[in-house]
This record gives sequence, structure tokens and C-alpha cells, in this order.
Amino acid sequence: MTTSTHPNSLTLEDAFTRDGFVVLPDFLDADEVRALCDEATAIARGERGEVEGVVPAAAGESDTDVLRRILCIHFPHKLSPVMEQAARAPRALEVLTRVIGPNVKLVQSMLFIKSEGKPGQAWHQDENFIPTRDRSLRAVWIALDDATVENGCLWAIPGSHRRGVLYPDREHDDVRFDCTKESYGFAYDESDAVPLEVRAGTAVLFDGYLLHSSQPNSGRHGMRRALVNHYMSAESLLPWSLPGPDEWMGKADHRDVLLVAGEDPYAYKGTTEIFHPHVRADREGGCVR
Repeated sequence: MTTSTHPNSLTLEDAFTRDGFVVLPDFLDADEVRALCDEATAIARGERGEVEGVVPAAAGESDTDVLRRILCIHFPHKLSPVMEQAARAPRALEVLTRVIGPNVKLVQSMLFIKSEGKPGQAWHQDENFIPTRDRSLRAVWIALDDATVENGCLWAIPGSHRRGVLYPDREHDDVRFDCTKESYGFAYDESDAVPLEVRAGTAVLFDGYLLHSSQPNSGRHGMRRALVNHYMSAESLLPWSLPGPDEWMGKADHRDVLLVAGEDPYAYKGTTEIFHPHVRADREGGCVR
């Protein structure tokens, strides 16, 4: 059971409000997918600049071997014009302005490689990690390979975003999942979840409060690459970082952002780079507590 709504359909907003996600088929064409996959390889080989945790490819090392070392790279759009262009794609902005509003900023990008044997991610809500003040956080998850149950596709609990409650989270030692904290204490069961099996080039748009997870790539299935971009209203402050001196938490505003649509009413603050491209811990080297 997968909610599928074409971005030009009149019911996109209704489906998004009901389920907390919509599936957008044919979001990218084959050439666009291929270009992003090629760019993923270049980033992983160290050809687009420094990524904390990435060891540049050795002479003669195959692309596949290089990619298999990596679970996920955060902020690839800071290294790659191709990745940034994908974040600004007209189709993405057409949908985002319908579910956020006219003014939209990009706050994070993530490039998942997730080759055979790599872990999934436990149940979580993105808003727990990227705290908007107006519930405007939205993710656009773009499949660069066919995503299946066997290779660790997304799972979501339809409607779990509606209450607008951020559930408690905790560290865990489940080797099926990476080091990200898991949400718990919610009034849903795993039997409520649906797998989002989608073909390469499909996008899944989902709400920051939606409970979602993924399982490990169980092996013999190749990579499950995906590009994930997180957006929010440019009109909302983002208290992702602690406030500076003489600044109240109520006005804390993380400015490591990229305007992608409309106007930024806080543009007078400028932007400040805080996060740098880095590799996500996948338990092989242990989790940093």
C-alpha cells in the first residue's frame, strides 16, 4: 500500500495532509538519475572536495569498492553544483511551494549509498533533529536506484504526523540500524507501517513529524542510493544551533541555509556556514556518544 499522487493532481495537498507523505513518480528522468549517480561516485572518490570521514580513492580502486565504504554523506550540495541543482529542481519547488508556502529554504541534504550489508535507520521523526517553529519541515527523498524491501526501502506510518507530537528518543544498540537515535513511546505498531517501494527517479515527499524508518540492505541487491533534501519555510526561524551571546532562544536562528524559492525575510542576517560535508557513522567504527 503506497500513496501515489501526481504533483499536478488536485489531491496532492489532501493526500499529504492525510498520510504525511506522497509518492511522486517520474520525479527525475533517467539522464538526471545517471548524472546524480555519477556525481555520488565523484564525491565518494574525493574528487569534489574534502568530506570528513571519506578516504580518497586509491589508484586502481574501483568505484564500487569506494562507494561500499560509505553509508551516507551529509551536505553534498555544498560540494556539488549537480546536487545543488537537484535541490532547486523546478518540479521540487512546484511541489514544495504547495505544501510549505511561497518562501522556501534548504536546510540539509543527505546522499545515501547504502550498499549490501549497510544498516537501516530506526523509527524517527526528522523534526526531532531539525527543529522548525512552525511544523514546516519537509523532506524530498529521491530514489537513485529502485528501492525495495530487500535493499532497505523507506517504511512510514501513515497519519503519524497529524498530532504534531515529537516523541521521546534514545540511543540504541540494534545492529540493524545506524547510530541515529530511535523514537519510542508512540501509539503505533510496526504493523501500521507501509513499505515505500519505488523505482529509480521517484521521489517521496514527507512531513517532518512523520514516523519513518528503513531496514538494512540485506545483501546481493547492489546499492540503494538516494538523495534526500530537507526544506522549511524561509519565514520560520530555525533554532538548530544554540543561541549566541545576548540572544534569547526564542530568536535563535541557524543561518546555514540556502534559499530556493521566494524571498528570505531574514536575509539581512546573512548566512554562516556551520556544518561541513561529512560521513554518517554506521556502527562499523562505533558510534560517537
